[in-house]
Amino acid sequence: MRVDRRKALALLSLGAAAPATRALARDPVAFQHGVASGDPQSDRVILWTRITTRGSQAVAYRWTLDPLDRKGGGKHGSGVTGPDRDFTVKVDVVNLDPGRTYSFQFEALGVKSPVGRTATLPEGPTKDAVLAVCTCALYPNGLFNAYGAIARLPRVDAVVHLGDYIYEYGGPGSYGMDSPVAAERPHDPPHECVALADYRRRHAQYKTDPQLQAAHARAPWIVVWDDHETANDSWSGGAQNHQPGEGDWNVRKAAAIKAYYEWMPIREPQGGGFAINRSFDFGDLASLFMLETRLTARDHQLYPDAELPKDPTAADVAAWRKRLDDPARKMMSAGQEAWLGHGLAASVKAGRPWQVLGNEVVMARLFTPPIHKYMTPEAYAAAKAELPRAGAAKLAKIEANAALGLPWGADMWDGYPADRQRLYALSEKAHANLIVVSGDSHAFWANELWDAETGGKRVAVEFGTSAITSPSVGDALPGVPLGEAFAKYNREVLYNNQTAKGFVLLTLTHSEATAELTAVSSIKDKAFTTRPIATYHVTPGPSGISGLKTGSAALQGQAHAKA
Repeated sequence: MRVDRRKALALLSLGAAAPATRALARDPVAFQHGVASGDPQSDRVILWTRITTRGSQAVAYRWTLDPLDRKGGGKHGSGVTGPDRDFTVKVDVVNLDPGRTYSFQFEALGVKSPVGRTATLPEGPTKDAVLAVCTCALYPNGLFNAYGAIARLPRVDAVVHLGDYIYEYGGPGSYGMDSPVAAERPHDPPHECVALADYRRRHAQYKTDPQLQAAHARAPWIVVWDDHETANDSWSGGAQNHQPGEGDWNVRKAAAIKAYYEWMPIREPQGGGFAINRSFDFGDLASLFMLETRLTARDHQLYPDAELPKDPTAADVAAWRKRLDDPARKMMSAGQEAWLGHGLAASVKAGRPWQVLGNEVVMARLFTPPIHKYMTPEAYAAAKAELPRAGAAKLAKIEANAALGLPWGADMWDGYPADRQRLYALSEKAHANLIVVSGDSHAFWANELWDAETGGKRVAVEFGTSAITSPSVGDALPGVPLGEAFAKYNREVLYNNQTAKGFVLLTLTHSEATAELTAVSSIKDKAFTTRPIATYHVTPGPSGISGLKTGSAALQGQAHAKA
């Protein structure tokens, strides 16, 4: 499965990472949205592209898949696409060899697509695996430099995307439109996505980005949606950003997911629907489980702002916490729990040292930190004086929530603590060495997950990846050490960075897992650098996963001893 740098550069010279820019003025069709692959197994992989055409008539295409080692075993085929699936193409190529790297290309009406690279998963003895973990790309808020950095990695076996691949917002003054680059990257369509045509246009806009195209062409992707592929803070029966005047939620949800299936290199569930829980075995090394916790079973979020009075008493907070702790509250269905429990147990029984959970939202217990306790009075006053009105209000709200002992986010696993305990029980029963990789928060995290608030047993570690471009709370609070406060105040948090953007590079071997929290220097400038701002190591063992060991200095929120 591993591709050395020489072969990678040779493939890139054929156009694997070049954006598709052939104009319809010259050709009858064009591949303006690049190529992609995804959902690799040991014997199959999904190939994807989209054909841009002048008319609305169906278009015939051909595809080819060739091993990079040129030792035979290539595949080819043909098909037809049309307006019923927005002229997207998705091919599930089967009967491939395990652990083999391929190039692939499409052709329609004499026009060829860019070349992509993909690979099947290995079987049997597997030395190592390298995964790039990413999330949260808000198109107007910044350049997709982190995707460009992933495309240029010397090695990446798969890109694991944890959701918020697109955002549904749109129009003047909407989320991200205050960015210095927003004028160059306004939303298309220029309004919020509600209908199928809206979501299709938004996906199309994203896939015109050259750096995203390059990352898709670089390696197979393994994806799960979060909320913004439908609407902000979605749950099974609605969303915070779905209003009564926007029609029936189920209609909107179905339209958004139809566009997602059309435009993403994901193997669709038979009969449609939202059951995209999938697993991927990297030989005898690791199993990756992608868990959907948005649209299948999630109960409505109990936001403190909506559920508590303006000036809550201790009794009000206690009553709210009792509702939060209700064992009936769900993020996972019973079927999902059974699927995950069986998969974890089977992976351990097969002798794989690692079980990795692709998880949409942060899992660790995150209590809102009292930031003033981690600054001198003089520094705190100076930082407050520099904040704009919105930032000052945000800081005041954080301090008020900290005084009440509230969790950081009710949309995270903290909003569903009983279900989190059920997940931990599944991991413990299987004797899994569980690594959780999480998205959504727009911040970097290195966390140790315990099955009790105090005492208990460490059941997993968590690496949260920051956003590709989406803004964080830290961006709104310059001069305030929010990440450091999180790490010092929370038992489970060893490191937090609330301002850097980028991805997590996760390298797995039989004896160790290494997570490099990798940041890009800018999302506003085309020229940028990339570096790990923190590196953590963890080892597997028959009695459970080890604690995190730091491998480098960090910008903020240094690792420190935890009781």
